[in-house]
Amino acid sequence: MLVVEDDVRYAEWLRHHLDVLCPRASVSVLNRTEFERWCTNFSGRDCDLLLLGSRFGTSPEDPNSPGLTLLRRLRDQPAAPAVIAIAEDGNELTAVRALQLGALDYLPKKLLTPERLSTSVRVALRRVEKRVQRRLASLANMEHDRAAQAARATSADGADGNRGAGSAPDAGAPGSATEALQPPGVVALLTAAPGEDFIPGYTLRLKVGESEKAAVYLASSAARGHNVALKVSKTLRDEAAGRQFLEREYTAVQAIRSPLVVEIYDYGVHAGYEYLAMEYLPRGDLKARIQRGVTERESLQYVQRIAEALQVVHQAGLVHRDLKPPNVMLRDNDAVALIDFGLARQMDGGTTSLQTGQTAVLRGSPYYMSPEQALGEPLDGRSDFYSLGIILYEMLTGQKPYTGGTALDVLQQHVNAPPPQLPQSLERYQPLLARLVAKARTERFASAAEISAAAGELLASLAAEPQSSAA
Repeated sequence: MLVVEDDVRYAEWLRHHLDVLCPRASVSVLNRTEFERWCTNFSGRDCDLLLLGSRFGTSPEDPNSPGLTLLRRLRDQPAAPAVIAIAEDGNELTAVRALQLGALDYLPKKLLTPERLSTSVRVALRRVEKRVQRRLASLANMEHDRAAQAARATSADGADGNRGAGSAPDAGAPGSATEALQPPGVVALLTAAPGEDFIPGYTLRLKVGESEKAAVYLASSAARGHNVALKVSKTLRDEAAGRQFLEREYTAVQAIRSPLVVEIYDYGVHAGYEYLAMEYLPRGDLKARIQRGVTERESLQYVQRIAEALQVVHQAGLVHRDLKPPNVMLRDNDAVALIDFGLARQMDGGTTSLQTGQTAVLRGSPYYMSPEQALGEPLDGRSDFYSLGIILYEMLTGQKPYTGGTALDVLQQHVNAPPPQLPQSLERYQPLLARLVAKARTERFASAAEISAAAGELLASLAAEPQSSAA
């Protein structure tokens, strides 16, 4: 998904709601200038759904109507994404014209509510799904026809005695059934070699992750002679804005020398874009591990290891502020390494929100945000403990404790809803969970060492159970 909006705060508001509506989606944010550059290189595989915030003028012929101009430009693309127009102004005439130019919906910004946005996005995603199904069916038919032609040719060659029987194409090779049955975006991901010399000294191999601000690539480092994870900003560095977000992440992690935190190799700026080279951890993150299923014992072990990592971070005077399963990487020995310190701040770093009218635009993931972070209050390490408690609940149950139709719904539950309760079969872990996710931070654990010790006691009791049964 792509949000195009010049108002940074409003764009963040939209992105937060999209994160809640579609937690598995990648949501990027561009301003209009960046979007126009994006259109120049658009491949048809970069975006499924576009939320286009712009002025739409007072009539279809209004020269001050860049929204209609951009819709015309998108219409000329060979594989344009589904578009929801979010109009700063406009009227019924411009709304009709926007729909004629291919927009699936036209939402006046002044009247836009989370509920209206949710409905529009869900309808648009159903349209996208049908489009992908048609595309895959077409690809499958083409592959079937190709295979039939190849079979006839092979049969004819065999009858002539000129060649042996043709071998099946390699799985994943261009033109194979594997490629034909993959969604186009997956094919692009598997075959991408995006700008091999874009960052000097690094050869980009594969995009392995993406956020609204940066893309992460598997890259080979000429200096180190091995693969690294290369994080590249999506926007040009703003020299007038002070330290940039990758620079802040680099500074934060450089202050922490521990295997419990990802190792940073290099930071720089090339052609106006920041980049950060760090160790590549191919085993993946805790989010993927949870999706495969985590036992009670493993859940406690991960809590203990994450608590140990937080102890290192807090001793360095930092609050992570964005602790969630995708930011907990796993090493080959099942140890953890925290990543993504772009939001990390000193313990006395002040508030975490910006105000847009009555709407708080908050940094971090709504699902794992502490009540004080949702309220925009100053944070300390106990905010990270709350996030760890939400992760514990998710590991034990496979579900998030608070969900809703909008980001605001989720945040309000963090602040006002009763603390999450585990099912009866898991009630032995309720005291640990309760001290992690208490609404008042004074009722939470005072240190990460206390969390590690509490998880250790539960692990010890689990280990003693088989012995008791055998006795």
